[in-house]
Amino acid sequence: MTPGTLVLLHAPSSSATAWGDLPEMLRSYGMDVVTPDVAESGTRYVARASLIIAATAPASPLVLVAYGAAGPLLPAVALAQRAAHRKVGGYVFIDAELPRPRREHDHDHGDPPAPVPSDWPDAPCGYLRTNGAQPDEHHEAMREATLRGWPVVEQRPPTAVAQSLSELIATL
Repeated sequence: MTPGTLVLLHAPSSSATAWGDLPEMLRSYGMDVVTPDVAESGTRYVARASLIIAATAPASPLVLVAYGAAGPLLPAVALAQRAAHRKVGGYVFIDAELPRPRREHDHDHGDPPAPVPSDWPDAPCGYLRTNGAQPDEHHEAMREATLRGWPVVEQRPPTAVAQSLSELIATL
């Protein structure tokens, strides 16, 4: 697929600087890239990221790209984009956790998890494991992505993360 805009969502405990030079490298490939810098977590993260995305007037379709703990928030961010009449064309998880349906006891631990709509995923998904991930880190997420039939890519040097990501998006 050819995205209109890539939206790179950092983990809630981090900032947009965690992406390093990836946004600029993707722009050098001719991609439109938005990197919201969000200090909140949980549902507040979703609301803030959605406001920032809207302010950039992104081109559709969006490809939402999550790193780490931002993965479970992708369905809720996508729901906000659909409510604003912005099409989401794909999802990519980079060394990320996958969304899980909300359980009864989840609200007992502070900030409740973002909801996962019943029709999610509503667009193709892919998983990218980078060379920087620890050997066993996110192994279960990769396994689950494979079982769901999603393309799973392992980035290996000298291939840049930007190249692996753009190739994965092309397969969605």
